[in-house]
Amino acid sequence: MRSEGLFDLQVNGYAGVDFNSSTLTARDLDHALEAMLADGVTGCLPTLITASPQDLEKRSLALDAAVRGSRLGLLMVPGYHLEGPFLNDAPGYCGCHPSEVMCDPDVELVARLESKLSLPIMLITLAPERAGAFAAIRHWKSQGKTLGISHSAADFKCVAEAAEAGLTLSTHLGNGLPQTLPKLDNTLLAQLAEPRLTACLIPDGLHIPPEAMGALVRLKGSNNCVLVTDAVLAAAMPAGVYNFGGMEVARGTDGRVTQPGGMGLAGSALQLDQGVRNIVAWSIASPEEAVAMASTAARSVLADTLKAYGVEIFPGEIEWDENLKPMLIREPELSRRHA
Repeated sequence: MRSEGLFDLQVNGYAGVDFNSSTLTARDLDHALEAMLADGVTGCLPTLITASPQDLEKRSLALDAAVRGSRLGLLMVPGYHLEGPFLNDAPGYCGCHPSEVMCDPDVELVARLESKLSLPIMLITLAPERAGAFAAIRHWKSQGKTLGISHSAADFKCVAEAAEAGLTLSTHLGNGLPQTLPKLDNTLLAQLAEPRLTACLIPDGLHIPPEAMGALVRLKGSNNCVLVTDAVLAAAMPAGVYNFGGMEVARGTDGRVTQPGGMGLAGSALQLDQGVRNIVAWSIASPEEAVAMASTAARSVLADTLKAYGVEIFPGEIEWDENLKPMLIREPELSRRHA
């Protein structure tokens, strides 16, 4: 089977390289992107998580310089994903993000960050129940950005109003939630029920049990689902302790990534091609459907944003063997008409 390359909307690091490091280099980035190419991923949105404005600036500048200076950056990276700091800071919702620097959506902060970058922030994940969120969504939507919801307690009314304002994505649906939620009037069901939201799902068997993953895909429809990794630098690496975004995380032998001593997950060690194989092995989708969820569906989510920023993606080509292992046949390309 042949397909276009995979595309990861949410990847925080890979192969020992942290995309949230203020000392990231072009050589580091190429190492990570080469490892992703070997796993069939020909494009991605490097993801920056919650940090103070000062740290976000340092990290985004380092990432942007690495993309510009690397061989693969301008072939594989059309822009960036900002996950936070506009998230719900309550226990259970904030996850591994530092809650003390979370804040209400701030269009001026994003404008300041972006003004110093050569590539745009294409995707912003936020909690729409925060003050000023609807106005911020409308503003960013008018600029062409894609807006996602996560680490949020938004109810049915709030989710619907956010979708009306221009929010189109559930970032890692089912995660960034406390263990106890209202039985029926909760944000997970609200997002599942909102037809204007595409669901991003982490198919590692840890963030979402396989049986629950099957239920979510059936309820949302495979054509409205995208596979993502939410990978940190422990992906494609052995078990051990790593530094992610200034915090210590540990990858266990089972692939689980946690903060030492913590119960919650801190990103994943998932490789996206393994996610495709998982979805097929769990009888959730056919190989063709699973590959589409990790490739064409991901790029479709960004279609309006890519057009707004004058970016055209040529995703390359992958050959899949009988065990659903990918081999790169043709490298990706990006065309920027007026970036």
